Amino acid sequence: MDEQLIIIGGGASGLMAAVTAARSGRKVTVLEQNEKPGRKLLATGNGRCNLTNLDLSPSHYRGGASSLTSRIFTAFSNRDTLDFFHGIGLKTIDRNGWVYPYTEQASQVLHLLLLEAEKYRVKIKSKEQVTAIDCRNGHFLVSTSTWTYEAGSVIIATGSPASAVRGASGDAIQFARDLRLDTVPFLPALVPLRIREDVTNRWAGTRVHASVSILTDSECVATDTGEVQLTDFGISGIPVFQVSRYAAERISSGCKVRAVLDFMPDLSEHDLAADLEKRTALRPGAPLSELLIGLLPDKLIPLFSGKIGHVSKNNSSENRRNDYPDIARRIKHYVVTITGTASMKQAQICSGGIPVEELTDHLECRKIPGLYFTGEAVDVDGECGGYNLQWAWSSGYVAGRACSRKS
Repeated sequence: MDEQLIIIGGGASGLMAAVTAARSGRKVTVLEQNEKPGRKLLATGNGRCNLTNLDLSPSHYRGGASSLTSRIFTAFSNRDTLDFFHGIGLKTIDRNGWVYPYTEQASQVLHLLLLEAEKYRVKIKSKEQVTAIDCRNGHFLVSTSTWTYEAGSVIIATGSPASAVRGASGDAIQFARDLRLDTVPFLPALVPLRIREDVTNRWAGTRVHASVSILTDSECVATDTGEVQLTDFGISGIPVFQVSRYAAERISSGCKVRAVLDFMPDLSEHDLAADLEKRTALRPGAPLSELLIGLLPDKLIPLFSGKIGHVSKNNSSENRRNDYPDIARRIKHYVVTITGTASMKQAQICSGGIPVEELTDHLECRKIPGLYFTGEAVDVDGECGGYNLQWAWSSGYVAGRACSRKS
C-alpha cells in the first residue's frame, strides 16, 4: 500500500506539517472541516498575523511546556520560521521583536502557504469533518461522513475551541479520548476576565496604563503591565490576556481569584501621595475630584474621590492631606473579584489538549506510534506576541519532518 499521511486540520500547524512532509516526497492529504483552510490564521493579530517573536525564551510559555518547547524550537526556531517564509516569497517586518508580514495581511501568509502546498501536490479536502480515527495493525483508518481514508501516519492539527471563527472545536480531545489517551481539558487563555463588582457600568470604555496581578489565597501567581481596557463586564487588553490563563485555571480548580489593578504603575505609593499633596498646593481648597484630573481617566476619578471610594469627607486641605497615603494605596491596589472568563469565542488561545508527557520530541504519541499532535491540540500555550503561531509553525514542521522519514 502506498501509505499516505493524513493531516486533520488545515490551520497553521497543519499546513506547515503538510508542506514539510510533501517537500520530502510524502503523499499528503489534509482534511479540513471548513469550506476553506486557514480561517483561524486569517484572524490572527486582528488580521495582521504576528508570525513570530525574536525572543523565544521558555518563560513565554506556560505550564509544564517549557522543556518540550525548548527542544521543538531547537529543531525549528524563529529564525527557521523567517527563513521558511522568506523562501516562499513573504517579506516581513520587525516591530520591536514582534514580527509581521510587511503588508500586515494574514491573507497573504495563507495564500503563500497554499501555493507551496499546491506546488508539492498536497491534497486539501474541504468540508471533510472527521468522525473517527481507528488504528489497526500499525495503520490508520480516518473516517468522515463521506469516506474512509487509509494512512500510514496521522497528524491531529485540529486546534482548540478558542476563537469565534467557525470550525474552532475541541475535536482533538475527543479523538484522544476515543483512542484512550490522557487529556487536559481546554480552558480559555488570552481572554478577557469578568468581575463581580458593580463598577463596570461606570468605567466601561476606558483604556488606562496599568498593571494587573492575579491573586489566589493572597499569593500573586501572575502579573503584567500595559494598556488595560475596562469593559462593561470586567477587564480586558493585552496585560489581562497575559495573566488570564492563571485565573481560568484557578477558578476551574475551585479557588477564589482576585485581580489587583495598579492604575499608576510607574509611581510608588509614597511618590503618588506626595504628588497629591503638591496638587493641593496648586489648587488650595479644590475638591479631590479636581486634584485627580491629569492623573486618572475621567471615569476612574469617582472611584477614589466620591462615596464609592469611601474617602474622608473632611473638606479642609489639612485634614484631607491625611487621606493621601490611603488614596495612593487604593489607586495602586484596586482589588476586584474574578468570577470567570469571557466565552471561548472571545479567547485567542486555549490551555489544555494532549499533555506533553504523552508525546515524544517528534510530537509522536508514545502509546500509538504513527499518531502525532501539533499546534493548539497540544497542552502548550504562550503569551501574546507571536508565541502561539511560532509553536504552530515549529510543531507542524517537527511532526511533518518525522512523518516524512517514515514514508
